[in-house]
Amino acid sequence: MEALRLILLFIHLIGFALLLGGSITQLLSGKFRINPAMLWGVVIQLISGLGLAAPLRGGGDAEPSPIKLGVKLIVAILIFIMVFVPRKRESVAKGHFIGIVALTLANAAVAVFWR
Repeated sequence: MEALRLILLFIHLIGFALLLGGSITQLLSGKFRINPAMLWGVVIQLISGLGLAAPLRGGGDAEPSPIKLGVKLIVAILIFIMVFVPRKRESVAKGHFIGIVALTLANAAVAVFWR
């Protein structure tokens, strides 16, 4: 089970890199458009995050708090909506992109600092 958790965590980190890297690239280029890396990243993050939250382990102190998982799920769904809905538009507002980056970083911060 530990090997499966580590594989899911690796896939989750790849999704994070795609989402954050894709959005930062667009933000720095000045073309505020949802790119395929962002779309794939958010889908990978959501699916692998649900897999990581599944009760694969036997419980104990290593289990994350259900409240923490709920907060991360809500933020992940918000990010998914912010990426998926405007994905076919030629451009989106700069604030929209900043929101995607901010929520992505906030979700990572919750994962790392909330114990």
